[in-house]
Amino acid sequence: MSLTATRHFRLAAPPVSGTLRLRLVATGAGAGALAFLLGCLGLAAGEFPIGLGEVAAALVGAGDPGTVVVVQELRLPRVATGLLVGVAFGLSGALFQTMTRNPLASPDMIGLTQGAGTAVVAAIVLGWDGGLGTQLVGLLGALVTALLVYVLAWRRGTTGYRIVLVGIGLSWMCTSATDYLLAHGGQFQAQAALGWLVGNLNGRGWAGTVPLMGAMLVLVPAALLLGRLCRTLQLGDDVAAGLGTPVQRVRLGLLLTGVGLVAFGTAAAGPIAFVALAAPQIAQRLAGTAWPPPLVSGLTGGLVVLGADLPARVLIPGGELPVGIVTGVLGAPVLLWLLVRVNRAGSGG
Repeated sequence: MSLTATRHFRLAAPPVSGTLRLRLVATGAGAGALAFLLGCLGLAAGEFPIGLGEVAAALVGAGDPGTVVVVQELRLPRVATGLLVGVAFGLSGALFQTMTRNPLASPDMIGLTQGAGTAVVAAIVLGWDGGLGTQLVGLLGALVTALLVYVLAWRRGTTGYRIVLVGIGLSWMCTSATDYLLAHGGQFQAQAALGWLVGNLNGRGWAGTVPLMGAMLVLVPAALLLGRLCRTLQLGDDVAAGLGTPVQRVRLGLLLTGVGLVAFGTAAAGPIAFVALAAPQIAQRLAGTAWPPPLVSGLTGGLVVLGADLPARVLIPGGELPVGIVTGVLGAPVLLWLLVRVNRAGSGG
């Protein structure tokens, strides 16, 4: 390895200094604390507001029995699902953006969430689910789309650039297929599909939350481990290989882990827009790092989803907005800002 390559490695992926580590810990702790506060507010807010003291009592089974049921059976699964889905999307976005060296690369930009959406819409409109349920169908759709992206992007290995280009093409294909299915489906079937496609936490129960918890217990440690290994990929494949990184194996591991996170998250709550794109960029700037830090990105994703769910629940008296509508409104300016930055830099990252 040349002296130039060594110097570039030190500049692009320096050891985490004490100051940077402290800032990372402080940022993660702050995001976690704020997410906890928003979760408590989410347990208290709703058509029947509950005081925070009553919420605390209800969580341990004390207080009014009706309040205990509302908190533990109706609101707690929704808050837990929102937090876990946000963490999954934030982590997966950080992995994809680091792997491809592109701040615009996220699961909802390279077709994974669209693939899950197409599979679910096909199952609803055409009756193909065979009793599998929305979650498993969405999971299978995301996995099949990821396989297609990887196969079509393969040419003596894969690169982040090819993965992004192929993913964008498949994204538009899946979107067109979804639109066709919605246009030719029945009215009630189309309404059911649209309710899932926009990203929704309404009516979430423990039956959908528990599988997501199990998946996160496996995928989060894998994502954090791979996140430490993939920093050298930002230097390019040749330099990373010269530094001893097994490029293709790391990239495949990143792809599978990121797909698993977004697939389980999408299956649980639908394709909540822009969380995987925006959360890593917010976390990177708060932490002051040269790459999206995975753990902080995950906590930021949970914070974004819980923060968006609060106005979604209270903006319409007597009704609730899907959380995906709120994240879409908030995320669109972030996307425009990233596009402007990338254009000024003259590179996709």
